Amino acid sequence: MKIDSTLHYTNEHLWVKTNDQGEYLSGITDYAQDLLGDIVFVEFPEIGATIHAGKPCGLVESVKTGSDLHAPLDGVVTEINTSLQVNPEQINDAPYKTWIFKFNPTKPEDTKNLLDAKAYEILIG
Repeated sequence: MKIDSTLHYTNEHLWVKTNDQGEYLSGITDYAQDLLGDIVFVEFPEIGATIHAGKPCGLVESVKTGSDLHAPLDGVVTEINTSLQVNPEQINDAPYKTWIFKFNPTKPEDTKNLLDAKAYEILIG
């Protein structure tokens, strides 16, 4: 299992990173996509929707099952990755490069409550 040491993680197997423009991006981990199998559909949170840390905000479906996307932090969704509407398998191919949604966190300092790579590795141990 790959774990990107530059990302923050949730107990629900989402990753979070900040890009050069200060946007927060989130997607599912390599561990999660491996458990799900071939991803066939993504239900996104709505742009402008308020998300709450740990609460479902979307869904990823595979040929095996569906899994809720749990918001990594409180915030507001600013963009969705529309390319996943046509090619959701991008998540399987490159889970740490394929973001699902962007958001503005209510309290950016809450990223300190997320797991670092070492803690996530222990979680999935």
